[in-house]
Amino acid sequence: MTSSNMDIAAVDEKLGLSRNQDEVVFRLFAPGEDQVSLVLFEKYDDESGENLAMLKKSNGVWEVSVPNDKLTKYYAYSASSSGEIITPDPYSQAVVRQNHFKYPSKSIILPKDNFDWQGDEVTSAAIGDLVILEAHLRDMTVHSSSGTQKPGTYQGFVEADQRGGISHLKDMGYNAIEFLPLQEFGNIEIDYKNSELSTWNDWNPYEANHWGYMTSFFFAPEIYYGSDGVKDRGVWVGQDGRAVNEMKEMVRALHKEGISVILDVVYNHVSQYDDNPFKLINKDYYFRLDEAGEYLSHSGCGNDFKTENTMSRKMIIESLLHWMNEYHIDGFRFDLAAMIDLETVNAITAATQAVNPNIILIGEPWGGGGYNPRELADHGWASWNDHFRNSVKGRNPRENDYGFIFGKLWDGNNTEHYKKLMRGYLQSEGGHFKHPAQNVNYLESHDDNTIGDFIRMSLDKVGATEVVTRAQVAQLSSEEITIHKLAALNLLTSQGPVMIAQGQSWGRAKVIANSVGSDQNAGQLDHNSYEKDDETNWLNWDEKELNHDLVDYYRGLVAIRNKYAEIRNVDTGYRQFINGSSELSFGVNMTGENQILVLLNGDQKAVSEFSLPPGIWTILANADRADTKGLGSIEQVAEVAEQSGLILVQKE
Repeated sequence: MTSSNMDIAAVDEKLGLSRNQDEVVFRLFAPGEDQVSLVLFEKYDDESGENLAMLKKSNGVWEVSVPNDKLTKYYAYSASSSGEIITPDPYSQAVVRQNHFKYPSKSIILPKDNFDWQGDEVTSAAIGDLVILEAHLRDMTVHSSSGTQKPGTYQGFVEADQRGGISHLKDMGYNAIEFLPLQEFGNIEIDYKNSELSTWNDWNPYEANHWGYMTSFFFAPEIYYGSDGVKDRGVWVGQDGRAVNEMKEMVRALHKEGISVILDVVYNHVSQYDDNPFKLINKDYYFRLDEAGEYLSHSGCGNDFKTENTMSRKMIIESLLHWMNEYHIDGFRFDLAAMIDLETVNAITAATQAVNPNIILIGEPWGGGGYNPRELADHGWASWNDHFRNSVKGRNPRENDYGFIFGKLWDGNNTEHYKKLMRGYLQSEGGHFKHPAQNVNYLESHDDNTIGDFIRMSLDKVGATEVVTRAQVAQLSSEEITIHKLAALNLLTSQGPVMIAQGQSWGRAKVIANSVGSDQNAGQLDHNSYEKDDETNWLNWDEKELNHDLVDYYRGLVAIRNKYAEIRNVDTGYRQFINGSSELSFGVNMTGENQILVLLNGDQKAVSEFSLPPGIWTILANADRADTKGLGSIEQVAEVAEQSGLILVQKE
């Protein structure tokens, strides 16, 4: 199917499936087509069905109404301008799919929604108060140590009496979770080294996409995480659309615990290998193409979505509102946000804030060769602060590129730049953000090496290409724990929302497990496990207990941050600084109902002394422990040991 490259006026009608009292209306935007039919199927694997001609309107929308008593369970669209093709609805709210890299699919006509939210509403805390766990839904429960009855699923994630899933968030005190993509995606990728196919895959022996950054349907939840989800090749999955209610049940359960739900969403490209509806319906409208009509791929994912077109923007906004209204989602993290045009960014902000003024909007401020955290901030979004990450730990241990926790200053010859990062990295000080609340501080995400592996390599515990087992490196040495604790103290006393990656609190190692037997890098530490197996990515909850000392420290720091509003305060100009006796040390002074001092020393060799304001100070955290109940008291002078810190509190 094709359409004009020219943009069109906005279409006001709701696309996809809409219910009236006695009928269902189906609408598809396909202005380049001469004929479109709705095809109704009785069974998910039917090759043919009942064709109903659709009427084309002047705005390029095709429409047909079907009485309720004439409905079947599945549908698709048929068009014939370029040879007859069958495509599912790009606005599908649920789909049934056959497990193959092309993913033959049909849209599901769900029963009228009667889900009982039990009074649930969105739970968005103020963004500065957020301590976010970035997590992959399946990774959090699929290992047997999690103790779930339904591992790797929406239902399993919120089971009681387990070590993984929701229990871990409650145990650690996190008040938000950012899920890697849960929109229906192409988790099976093209055959490995199959010369009969048009694409020669010699990089992905797993033939999989584990993380989910290959969206197929922007309105439907991922089937694989449903209770009927399997990845066996050739099998049809999602026949009854149960993933819809199961995901809603998961959100409802998280909200009952006061945990906000943030979705990682991908609107800069679509799935690469399956027969994506937008490719079949309007390739030249929805995608950025070269002069030969081939997909541009500045995203690195096979295609770039044309967000700047009116109907593309309409789809993105309606998709976001769907997840907010139908699933009570509290916020979104936008993958490769630099590839989303700023007019669309503005439209997203206006539309989502109209529904929830406290909506959480976080951008990954790079993609397609661009880098735009300042622009995103100017348009009201928060974004990941990679400068904070790099300054705390460094960028690459293999290139001797280290940060503060290793006794180095990544960007600058003194701590002044580091102080700017600790107080929100504001544009007024040469940084990215208009306000500290836009500054999402983090040390690790799904991308790149875990901070645990970064530290292992930095200390030469594991060589760049050394082959190890996960069991060999899982338990942290005292030297590793010292560095981890200083990193955690930096992160959880920084100004702005905080994100912690899954497994970060115990220095997780990510070792390539190689379930397919043909990965030449098997046994090495992995920096990019998007395509890997469960065994490479999953969380082994025994490792949490193995490194309970570090876990306890993280838990204590989170509790301190949650208790003391002074640490969470995101007012501009709120934080004041003092210097220690070492060049690699400084203190942060925060005053509200309480006075808080955070003293940090990155020096590997020298103790740093700080002159304290008058009075007796309670120690909340030191080099070893963190506890809201206090760890003793101090006055006049504080000595901060090498590569460590203190949190002190005094009642005003």
